[in-house]
Amino acid sequence: MTELPRKAVVRSAKLATVPLGFAGRTALGLGKRLGGRPAEIVAAELQARTAEQLFQVLGELKGGAMKFGQALSIFEAAFPEEMAGPYRAMLTKLQDSAPPMPTSSVHGVLRADLGTQWRRNFRSFDDHPAASASIGQVHRGVWKDGRDVAVKIQYPGAGAALMSDLRQLSRVVKVAAGWIPGIELAPILDELRERMAEELDYRLEAENQAAFAAAFVDDPDFRVPQVVRGTQHVIVSEWVDGRPLSEIIRDGSQEERDEAAQLYMEFLLAGPAEAGLLHADPHPGNFRITPDGRLGVVDFGAVNRLPGGMPSELGHLLTAGLQGGADAVLAGLREAGFVKPGIDIDAERLLEYLEPFIAPLRADEFTFTRAWLRSVFAHINDPRQPNYVLAYKLNLPPDYLLIHRVWGGGIGVLSQLGGTVRGREAVDAFLPGADLPPLGEVAVDD
Repeated sequence: MTELPRKAVVRSAKLATVPLGFAGRTALGLGKRLGGRPAEIVAAELQARTAEQLFQVLGELKGGAMKFGQALSIFEAAFPEEMAGPYRAMLTKLQDSAPPMPTSSVHGVLRADLGTQWRRNFRSFDDHPAASASIGQVHRGVWKDGRDVAVKIQYPGAGAALMSDLRQLSRVVKVAAGWIPGIELAPILDELRERMAEELDYRLEAENQAAFAAAFVDDPDFRVPQVVRGTQHVIVSEWVDGRPLSEIIRDGSQEERDEAAQLYMEFLLAGPAEAGLLHADPHPGNFRITPDGRLGVVDFGAVNRLPGGMPSELGHLLTAGLQGGADAVLAGLREAGFVKPGIDIDAERLLEYLEPFIAPLRADEFTFTRAWLRSVFAHINDPRQPNYVLAYKLNLPPDYLLIHRVWGGGIGVLSQLGGTVRGREAVDAFLPGADLPPLGEVAVDD
């Protein structure tokens, strides 16, 4: 590949191969079944081949296509176990890898943003990328003052590619929705559409990163690299060594999983509390465990500005839910706009519906697992359950939209990690409005 495919016709053609390829494989599978092959074997082969094609296309196109794949990858833990294998391998691959762009393109961006004598800023610069992502890739270098740095460079034509993808990805969504029961893909795409323009300007990302770095300077638990230089298409920041969460998800020990999960959960709460910002791109490629045991955090292109921290209403609602106060929970949800005026909801049924989101705080420790996440999706998305109708009576206020998406993704990552976390401790420390009752006073769910 010589450059990021930019023309709409090229990108549309590549994305179109996904539903077409799926249709062809379905026909082939039907032929094999008619020929006597067991249906379950044919289905497994179809899933594996479709997963491979889908995420190969998303990874090659980068841009919005790859970013959609990364967002989708977070929910891999909710897949039915019989289909999780092939998808898990391809999805997690998208979390921290993609084909590199040519060296000539890299140098062209550096010349345009740092000047024709850009090399004078570096003692050394590695032309081979250390990592790649949806709209840029990262190179390692040594800055002129001797600091090891990460140089994030935006792909030429990323803006045009993103706009093209946002128009074309609906085709993939329609096909993929049938493979992944219980996951609404359209809202993921809507969120990407709203955030893309902001992520294209690396100067905004540099400002976000600088704010996080200032809030967590010398923090014993979190490592946010300082920004060295930021332009529209290039960010130079301190290099952070560490083991990516995707590696720990793949083959980490239980102790490593527990430690990573605890730090990850705490950071999602500590960001709003300490910096007034919520890191809004929770996929594992943006986090790593440093050699000194801290959580290293990178990529601040998507953030939610929460100058007062997380809304205190969330803390009040969690407290009331743990106390079994169904009427108080309903009243709080009405006041916050989650239940619109005139909507009739049974308070006890509502509390039952919300139970999976409260359960992790009913004990000092809770283990997030893939099986647990699948049970949550079944609880809220199974049309045969009485809770299914209740979901349509709830509303998501605009102020909570990104918080909801981030925590939904964060719970997906925690379930991939399979870590045991001290959730009550983290909520007590960082969530405004939370006054969790002692465990002896917590209402037990029947």
